[in-house]
Amino acid sequence: MKLLIKNGTVIDPVNKIESAMDILVEDNKISNVAKGIKIDADTIIDATDMIVMPGIVDMHVHLREPGREDKETIASGTMAAAKGGVTTVLAMPNTTPAIDSKKNIQAVKEIIKSSAYIDVLISGAITKGRLGKELCDIAEMKKEGVLAITDDGASVDDEKLMLTAFSMAKKDKMLVICHCEDKDLASQGVVNLGFASTRLGLRGISNESEYKRIERDIKLAKKTGASIHIAHLSCRESVDIIRKAKKNGVNVTAETAPHYFTLNEEAVLDYNTNMKINPPLRSKEDVEAIKQGLKDGTIDVIASDHAPHTENEKEIEFEYAESGTIGLETGLSAGITALVDTGLLTWSELVRKMCSNPAKILGIDKGALGVGQEADIIIVSPGKEWVVKKKNFISRSRNSAFIDMKLKGAVDCTIYKGKIIYGNGAK
Repeated sequence: MKLLIKNGTVIDPVNKIESAMDILVEDNKISNVAKGIKIDADTIIDATDMIVMPGIVDMHVHLREPGREDKETIASGTMAAAKGGVTTVLAMPNTTPAIDSKKNIQAVKEIIKSSAYIDVLISGAITKGRLGKELCDIAEMKKEGVLAITDDGASVDDEKLMLTAFSMAKKDKMLVICHCEDKDLASQGVVNLGFASTRLGLRGISNESEYKRIERDIKLAKKTGASIHIAHLSCRESVDIIRKAKKNGVNVTAETAPHYFTLNEEAVLDYNTNMKINPPLRSKEDVEAIKQGLKDGTIDVIASDHAPHTENEKEIEFEYAESGTIGLETGLSAGITALVDTGLLTWSELVRKMCSNPAKILGIDKGALGVGQEADIIIVSPGKEWVVKKKNFISRSRNSAFIDMKLKGAVDCTIYKGKIIYGNGAK
């Protein structure tokens, strides 16, 4: 089976390509990347005026299965991912039960095998039940193919326990993804502490609740030599701390999510619970700091933090609504609109943040278009404008912070392991 993509602008920073090229796919692998490939192929895609780039590697996704299939399933979440140009996801372990043991990992693997449309990688919990009390068997999870450990959705408060976790992760060569939130400092807040909390009369979440925990985890990483990745950066102090830590040789990487560089705390002023996110949407100054962190390389990755919730969990009083927004179907377009179209990042830089950097951090052979690699490829219409509508989501949940926003750039076709799974006549 041969598939030929012709006349597109290929963007692949790993292989230093940013020019008009053709890509030939044979079976499930890339067999040639060159100008003017002439060969009889079973399928030919004309990508004139389009961007051809690696499939996105989203290293922060909540698929909810098992346990909360009313919010999302591995099937619905991975099909939504394909629509957004995502061909690999790292699933977070805050399922029911948590992904914290060999038995639970194997159960998730079976669901992935039977229902996933794309690659689903697994992260395991740091502590049993994600309760912050007793460490999981990290070595056992590694043997089961877990690529990272995290209690995402919660931070491990016990510093001694976290130090031990870091030491064990270092020994087993396991990445630790840190959800950095000091619950005492967050003080049951629901919006950013400052203008939003004052205007709405709601409890606020300080920047300090995030950056103080980042300081602690960086200190522990430095002490143990563990590789750590800071999830969902939202504020300027966090960016400054990570920038300094990198200069000092700490093995730390970091991500942010599209809502943190496109929206600020003013978005919550009409009590729209789709804008209730944790960490919260921050000040305009924080948004600018996030953008600068992306530009100067302090922030390595853009991930969706796809967090689906039912309407019953969102369409209630702001204080009681669940936190989170879906993001798999809008992430790339948000990045194009807010970062590339404004000139803050080049296309190659965006591809690094969404494809090659997360692949490198996770240690997987993804995020590039080299000969011999599996053909995970997306074709993007860079100038296409579209309005995000609730009814058009593939995700089982509809809680998007981007509803009714106009975005630029849309995925025209997603190819996973050499097969078209979204767009261009896919069924």
